[in-house]
Amino acid sequence: MIATNEALILLVSSAEYEGGHTLLCTFNNGQKRRVDLSPLLHLPAYKALEDEKEFIRYGVDGTVFWANGADIAPEYLYEHGVVVE
Repeated sequence: MIATNEALILLVSSAEYEGGHTLLCTFNNGQKRRVDLSPLLHLPAYKALEDEKEFIRYGVDGTVFWANGADIAPEYLYEHGVVVE
């Protein structure tokens, strides 16, 4: 067997809407983290997501993306999320 030092590329496996501007993200390393994205809503790319009707129009494809074209790095979600047991 050959040992490798390949780092796991962090990806979002799933995301559940928890109300407001919060998602519960499950990552491909098995961790779950609750992420409040409201601190980002003042940025132009996320401004439309202030409307919860727009915020809930998201999908998951390795990260979280929205119908308006916005997306967010899985690393940001991981680093800014609160661990959920």
